[in-house]
Amino acid sequence: MSQYYSNYMEECYSVLEKLEVWTENNNSMSGEEGINQWVEATKKVKETGKTIYFVGNGASAMMAGHMSADATKNGGLKCLFLSETALLTAVSNDISYHDVFSFPLRRFAVEGDMLIAISSSGNSENIIRAIGAAKEKQMQIVTLTGLNEENRARKSGDINLYVPGKTYGIVEVCHQALLHCWLDKYLDVYEGGRI
Repeated sequence: MSQYYSNYMEECYSVLEKLEVWTENNNSMSGEEGINQWVEATKKVKETGKTIYFVGNGASAMMAGHMSADATKNGGLKCLFLSETALLTAVSNDISYHDVFSFPLRRFAVEGDMLIAISSSGNSENIIRAIGAAKEKQMQIVTLTGLNEENRARKSGDINLYVPGKTYGIVEVCHQALLHCWLDKYLDVYEGGRI
């Protein structure tokens, strides 16, 4: 009899144990330190009245939307999910799909805002351009990537979480766990507990 379930869960756990966290200056840190820095950066965003922008494609877009909603409703954070249909399709049609996230960031974001960029491959051009726009605006940048350790987004943010999984399913499961860990810790430390 196959042990598929057990093997799958063990792979998720193993990949999360091997999580690599890097700063923009190529300094590595533990997952605990990475989540702590992310939580502290989030606290600063809230205290200064800034906005957190979430971006992703496909399943990562669904995670981005989900976490934007949770962080707004449960965390009292000011968040925007940059996949609003009318703007996304207008920019895609009239400008370029590569600019669907960078275009609104250039219009709306200000210094001190935060970008959370979720990309399993770390190579999606619209994510790379969003990171570039966030740098221009002097935003805090958090990236969640996986699959290939040479991906373009892996070390492009202030805090970069790289999941060394080899399939989209494993990487996406781990990204969702990391996103919930970040928000739950923020809630536990600064907002009186998880909801």
